Amino acid sequence: MKFLVLLGILLVAYLIWRHSRVERRDDEAPPPKQQPAAAPQDMVSCPICSVHLPRGDAVAGADGRLFCSQEHRLTAGQ
Repeated sequence: MKFLVLLGILLVAYLIWRHSRVERRDDEAPPPKQQPAAAPQDMVSCPICSVHLPRGDAVAGADGRLFCSQEHRLTAGQ
């Protein structure tokens, strides 16, 4: 009989402890929302080294071709 009473007290204590943890978790602020992914960009390939890069980062040559750097643009002009 003593063990049954002890088991009951332990069960009640566990349930009270668990209930307080659930309430504390509900009070916490929700996690921040994730930022939406950036829109995909057009990719171009350098005719000298074949590196792919976004069109906005490319260097335009005189004939309209796009290069990865100023050095490659000058190399193609020779």
